[in-house]
Amino acid sequence: MYLNALEFLEEERDVWRPFEALDALTDEQLDQPIAGAHGWTARDLIGHVVAWQEFALQVAKELAVGERSATKERLDRDWDERGGEAVNAEIVATWRALPMDEVRNRLRTVPGELRGYLTVVPETRWLKNADQLRYFLDETIDHYTEHGADLAAVLEAARGA
Repeated sequence: MYLNALEFLEEERDVWRPFEALDALTDEQLDQPIAGAHGWTARDLIGHVVAWQEFALQVAKELAVGERSATKERLDRDWDERGGEAVNAEIVATWRALPMDEVRNRLRTVPGELRGYLTVVPETRWLKNADQLRYFLDETIDHYTEHGADLAAVLEAARGA
């Protein structure tokens, strides 16, 4: 699919870029529930997407120094044992408790940090490894695309406010 890491990283950056508009919303807009986004707030959307980027970042850090990721193994077990709804509900609850400055800081920094770490992970450990590539696609490009309609609903509501 990707010939090299740069191709993946360029696509990831392009697909992520629209989410950066969330940083321009006011604190009040970030905490307004949006019917078209499953009742989530913009903060919930940020938390959901960026939390999975944070998990991917931890996996990338581990793959930068070794062949396997204990974090990915733990996350896979947790997903299988508790289910996605429970895991995602826990993420949303955690992010709702964070100060807004922390939410914004993570929105601004985590995506770039993930990209940076992926540049030092040997391609054989992620890009040329079908399981790992699927994981990074699931937590980035495919995940952003999956939540594109949520992002559009949040931004539309903010424009109308």
